[in-house]
Amino acid sequence: MTLPNQPTVNPNIVLREEFDDWAVLFDPDTANAVGVNPVGVAIWKRLDGKHTLDEIAKEVRDTFSEPTDKVEEDVAAFVQQLIDAGMIGKEVA
Repeated sequence: MTLPNQPTVNPNIVLREEFDDWAVLFDPDTANAVGVNPVGVAIWKRLDGKHTLDEIAKEVRDTFSEPTDKVEEDVAAFVQQLIDAGMIGKEVA
C-alpha cells in the first residue's frame, strides 16, 4: 500500500494529551486506542493534509535532540500504523 503524501487525521479521533507530552489516540466508534510518545504527538499534530511526510520528518529531525538517522522510515512506519488502525483519513488534494 502506498502512503498518502499529505495525510490527514480521521476527525473522529480524540487526542488526549497526558503527562510528560505522552498521549492517547482514541477512536470512540471502535474503542481502539493507541499510546503515543512525544515524537508521535508531534507527528500527529502535523497530519493536517498540508504537511508532506518529508516535511514532517524534517521537523522531527530538527525538533528532537536524538532522532535516528532513519527518521523518514520511522515517520512512514508510524503513519502506516495509524492508517491500519483507521486513525488517518485520506489525502487532501
